[in-house]
Amino acid sequence: MSGPGGDATAGAGVRGTAFRRLFFAWSVSLVGDGVRVAALPLYVAVRTGDPLAASTVAVAELLPWLLVALPAGALVDRWRPRTVVLVSHLARAVLTAVLALAVLTGNDGVAVLAALAFVLTTAETFADSASQLLLVEIAGAADLDRANSRFVTAETIGVDLAGPLAATLLFAWQPAACFALDSLSFAVAAWYVARLPDVVPCRDPEGAVGGSRTRLLLQVVEGVRYLATERALRVLVLAVVLSALSAAAVNVVSALFAIQVLGLAPALVPTLMITMAVGILVSARLSPVLTARFGEGPMMIGSLLLVALGFAVLGTAGAPELAWVAYFVTGLGSGCWNVLSATRRQRLTPGHLLGRVSSGYRVLAWGLMPLGAALAGPVAGASSLQTVLLGAAVIVATTAVVLGGPLLRTGGPGQAARGSGI
Repeated sequence: MSGPGGDATAGAGVRGTAFRRLFFAWSVSLVGDGVRVAALPLYVAVRTGDPLAASTVAVAELLPWLLVALPAGALVDRWRPRTVVLVSHLARAVLTAVLALAVLTGNDGVAVLAALAFVLTTAETFADSASQLLLVEIAGAADLDRANSRFVTAETIGVDLAGPLAATLLFAWQPAACFALDSLSFAVAAWYVARLPDVVPCRDPEGAVGGSRTRLLLQVVEGVRYLATERALRVLVLAVVLSALSAAAVNVVSALFAIQVLGLAPALVPTLMITMAVGILVSARLSPVLTARFGEGPMMIGSLLLVALGFAVLGTAGAPELAWVAYFVTGLGSGCWNVLSATRRQRLTPGHLLGRVSSGYRVLAWGLMPLGAALAGPVAGASSLQTVLLGAAVIVATTAVVLGGPLLRTGGPGQAARGSGI
């Protein structure tokens, strides 16, 4: 609901002015994220030529998702989400400006880069959870699938296409320009967020806004417990974890497989990710229409099977052309799954727990991905690259079959209305 400073656009769905402003803010900031995701590892590699330095900065950039995300979600449930997103965007605008200045002046030691990367991702954990609350409140329960479809589309374009392309062009001219553009993107996003209605967070069962009567640790535990004990969410999390582990393993070996086994030219390997991004865009756009016709559960099962099919096509491919087909099919499944799994999670989570549950969900999905990546190397070394790809296909397909029944039975309209918190 809207606070005293809000307006009638809150909860007006994807056609409302508030959602358009939120979408523009999200889209602009994601382009900046895409620039930094592409430019920072490249800059560290060029600047230092040291694998240990590259690893240090990469770990620092990912670590907040394990250390900060859960308490950030609990704090977001206490605070006004618009304020959290606004402050997070402004903080990242300043931090990336400092990063650009450090690169420009040469004051960019590994410790400086790692510290800035850690703090930037820390701010992102707050912005991500708070954006989830804003999306649910502004889009409304009836428009969640369409809202998530548009957000997945914006994320794919910004992080996977536009951002890396801009980074490629700017890096050749001046690496600092990449981070300056990132800073500008967050400043523009903050301007849009400042014009959003002031959404008041849902009250907890005790009546305190955002659970302010409960200690932070107990709030974190409450969110994790709900994620683990709510059957529908537990099924969803299990499917996400198994799929994420499999995808991480595939990501480790797929480029080597394409080059060494299929004979794809190294310069063409990035086009595989572009092809997958196109598949994600297509399915993210079509998933609300197809879901309305075939149902959410069948579409979720079908999307997992498409991902498994993509892995299998890649693993059994005998020609390089099939690698593009495999990545496109994988993108089709991934885009649909991302939209529908986010929608179901939001509908099944009470409003006062949404920040904590969203953070816990991401910790499990993203925090366990390094395990899949770590297993891929030894498995490939002991057998073959093909074994990793086909093994991932089997795991995802088995997930779709075994969890198919629970996915069909959970997350229905009744549960959605009860769990949405709006």
